[in-house]
Amino acid sequence: MALKPSASGVAVVACNTCRHSAEVRDDADGKRGGARMVEALRQVAADDPAFASIAIEEMPCLFACQDFCTVHLRAPDKVGYVMGRFVPGEEAAQAILEYARAYADSDWGQVPFKQWPQGVKGHFITRTPPAGFVVE
Repeated sequence: MALKPSASGVAVVACNTCRHSAEVRDDADGKRGGARMVEALRQVAADDPAFASIAIEEMPCLFACQDFCTVHLRAPDKVGYVMGRFVPGEEAAQAILEYARAYADSDWGQVPFKQWPQGVKGHFITRTPPAGFVVE
């Protein structure tokens, strides 16, 4: 494994090796939940030009294995978020991308709770400060 360059703006980085759920790793076709989540995110983003500025990226293992189907939302100079426990599919992808759009419009990554799509509520695992900053 090695590092590779990624998007410089707002990005949703999905773990492509995540389990489908706490109980199930692969689906009936032998695909991991994370791989299905990547597919769903890319499909939803491709179908809606409102998400064109959000990069969909993937990598193996975000080390949040207990929380399955995890994504990391990040952007330069903004607080980042790791979210998980999603059912991989269009509904979750839509909610994640709607949140990412609000996040992109925020000053430093904080989205007011009233703007959160229902599909992300209860899915936050952690927030991460951007390099050189902490939240007051």
